[in-house]
Amino acid sequence: MTVRILLADDHGLVRGGIRRILEAEPDLTVIAEAADGAEAVELARAVSPDLAVLDISMPRMTGLQAAREISRRNSSVRTLMLSMHDNEQYFFSALQAGACGYVLKSAADEDLVAACRAAMCGESFLYAGVASTLVRDFLDRMRRGERMPRTVLTAREEEVVKLIAEGHSSKEIAATLVISHKTVERHRANVLAKLGMRDRTELTRYAIRAGLIEP
Repeated sequence: MTVRILLADDHGLVRGGIRRILEAEPDLTVIAEAADGAEAVELARAVSPDLAVLDISMPRMTGLQAAREISRRNSSVRTLMLSMHDNEQYFFSALQAGACGYVLKSAADEDLVAACRAAMCGESFLYAGVASTLVRDFLDRMRRGERMPRTVLTAREEEVVKLIAEGHSSKEIAATLVISHKTVERHRANVLAKLGMRDRTELTRYAIRAGLIEP
C-alpha cells in the first residue's frame, strides 16, 4: 500500500529536500504541500492523507496546533513532527498533540522513512537522543526508590482489552464480565485515550506486547 503524505514546512527548500527523501521510497508519496500550519489543516481536510508530516515551527499556526486540529477533524490521519530542535519538551508536547513521533531535521535522511512506517503501524517513533533521556530518567527514578507503575491500565481495563483483542463484541464482553454495555464502552474509550490508540487493531497489538493474548 502506498502511504499518501501531506508535507508542511514554511521553507520551500526544506520541503523539497524532505519530499525527495520520502519519494525515494516506493511505498511513500507526497500528495500535497503546505507552507504553514493553517494551510496544512485545510489541505488535510481537502485531500485526506494517510499521514501528515509537520514542521513544529510554522507561521499562522504551529505544527503542534495543526496536529491537534487535524486529529480533531479526522482521527484516521496520523501525524509526525519535524523539528530542528533536540528538545525533549517539544517531543512530549508533540505526543500530547497526538503525533506518532518526532524527527530531527538534522537526521531526516536517516530517521524520517522509519518514522513514517512506524506511524502507519500505529507505533511511536523515538529519536535516539530522547530515547536515551527517557532511559536515563527511568534509571534515576529507580535509584531514588520511586515506585514505577507496572501498567497504565487498571485490572478491569486489561480484562476489557484482552476480550476486545480476542474478537468479542461489546455485548459479549458485558455478559462475560457481568457489567453493562455502556460500562464496556466507557472502559474502551478510557483505554484508547490512555494508550493514545484509535481502534481494535492497535489494541490487539498492545494486548500481544503486554502478554494479554498469544500472537
